Amino acid sequence: MKEFPQSEALQRLPEQFFAKLVNKVMKVKEQHDDVINLGQGNPDQPTPQPIVEQLKKAADNPVNHKYPPFAGYPYLKEAVADYYKREYNVEIDPKTEVAVLAGAKTGLVEISQCLLNAGDTVLVPDPGYPDYWSGIALAGANMHEMPLKQENDFHPDFSELNDNTLHNAKLMFLNYPNNPTGAVATPTLFEEAISLGDKHDICIVHDFAYGAIGFDGKKPISFLQLPGAKNVGVEMLTLSKTYNMAGWRVGFVVGNRSIIKAIELIQDHYYCSIFGGIQEAAAFALKSDQSSVTQLVKMYESRRKALVDAAHKIGWNVQAPKGSFFAWFPVPKGYTSESFAEVVLEKARVVVAPGVGFGKHGEGYVRIGLLSDEEVLQEAMERIGKLQLFSQLVK
Repeated sequence: MKEFPQSEALQRLPEQFFAKLVNKVMKVKEQHDDVINLGQGNPDQPTPQPIVEQLKKAADNPVNHKYPPFAGYPYLKEAVADYYKREYNVEIDPKTEVAVLAGAKTGLVEISQCLLNAGDTVLVPDPGYPDYWSGIALAGANMHEMPLKQENDFHPDFSELNDNTLHNAKLMFLNYPNNPTGAVATPTLFEEAISLGDKHDICIVHDFAYGAIGFDGKKPISFLQLPGAKNVGVEMLTLSKTYNMAGWRVGFVVGNRSIIKAIELIQDHYYCSIFGGIQEAAAFALKSDQSSVTQLVKMYESRRKALVDAAHKIGWNVQAPKGSFFAWFPVPKGYTSESFAEVVLEKARVVVAPGVGFGKHGEGYVRIGLLSDEEVLQEAMERIGKLQLFSQLVK
């Protein structure tokens, strides 16, 4: 059979690091039926039943059997605006400052294709969400990593960016609460980013996927709460984590009007929006009682305590995440993130995600998801503890 070459754009795509991890996990699972997978990022709880019931009702409506408007239904954009006003006291124009996405992942890839030309520079957090890299590669642009270090609370140090880099930069990605480190943003961080964006004409893209998940009674702040944010950028959020709607594929980009217009333009050529029934259910979720979200955050906070306490019990000197449903733990001395992940998979049958999969500055750490019951998290730590690897950790 004739084999056709892929485009240069596809050939530029980064290797999918975690596909290799999945293959290793599958091989171990073929021999053992007790593998504990803490390397995933897939919410383990069901979508709240009232949202599911709303979808069922909406599916019976013949209007939703037709093509939806290309840009999505106005009522959904209005629900997003209402959500921002209620949760963050931010005024949003639903007609010009909201775009509907088939999941935030889609928007995070699309925005590079909307705003970048070949050779442009993009500022990316390292470690960070690998799909930022994918959109940049498709656009033919160049990445400049902003290291996220523990001594800086896993925030980028903008003073390390030289004038030439800032002059060439067209886009900056930020993500708080952060995947993979679990760090949260401060107003000062966003203020500095806005100042840079304004001075150097850099579009700031804040990935707010974990925006609802903050701990110790502290609610994560929205980028759009800071003065001048809409002038220089946008925020992307998803219903996947907040309402356990990962499989529903619905998210939003909110903020700067020119960026919203560009996103909707590219989507006019890619999609015809998402199923109307899902849009109805999404609007319902955003506008309804948020008690399910409160309970979800309490559950993750309880799991966080169980995980961290169990880790300390086996001598693993770790810090609790401040937000998101991920923990970012240092590996023992003498191991890389990959070699440690391999050892705990093969000898303890526990899956963790090697930090290097999120960028070179993720080396020395592993990401652990809070997406299993407390008892499972504790058992995973007990299994790892039996390997006796934590007499001395990397400082």
